[in-house]
Amino acid sequence: MSMTDAIGRIQEIRSTIDALSGTPAAAAAGASAGPAAATAAGNGAGDFAATLSALTGASSGLPGGASNEALMGSVEKYVGLPYVWGGNDPAVGLDCSSFVQNVFKDLGYSLPRVTWDQMNSGTKVESLAQAQAGDLLFTHDGGHVSIYLGNGKVVDAPQPGKTIQIRDAWETDANITTIRRILPAEAAQGAASPAATAAITDMVASARAMQASLMGAGA
Repeated sequence: MSMTDAIGRIQEIRSTIDALSGTPAAAAAGASAGPAAATAAGNGAGDFAATLSALTGASSGLPGGASNEALMGSVEKYVGLPYVWGGNDPAVGLDCSSFVQNVFKDLGYSLPRVTWDQMNSGTKVESLAQAQAGDLLFTHDGGHVSIYLGNGKVVDAPQPGKTIQIRDAWETDANITTIRRILPAEAAQGAASPAATAAITDMVASARAMQASLMGAGA
């Protein structure tokens, strides 16, 4: 894929997200930032948060106002890192609770290190149907934690031999120990719709494919 094709694809993705989220201001901001965003993706900088911010006009994670886009931007920093039991160094690998701790630290929130303490943070959400993007899903009696992204998607550091990945949720009310909300409820008002969340998830895959294609063309 040429750089021109890459820029065109970025613009298509931006238009899709703007249409799904229904935010005219975001569309205006994204239109003016298109070339910079395309450059970030084409260079393979890995700065998904900055690229997504440029495309949607979303602010990066601020306490009390973190949007779904900011959450996804923070998550993307760690996707692909290996699971390391007890690991808390992003340069080496993370376990499930340290991944959660690092994501929320990026958003301006301080969480305890281990799941059993994290289970007491924030406020309780009664069911998965009431969960919003950013809520923490605890399973295995508190032995594991994942971050809910909305639209049936979660992200976690799963187990040894695996990497941090966005996946379909296997969590249900039947196997969830508790759901905890760290981000303030009002943050959900500015979050993307489930369809927009799915589009953002697809954008991650598209950006990676674009990067791989460009790197292959330049080899």
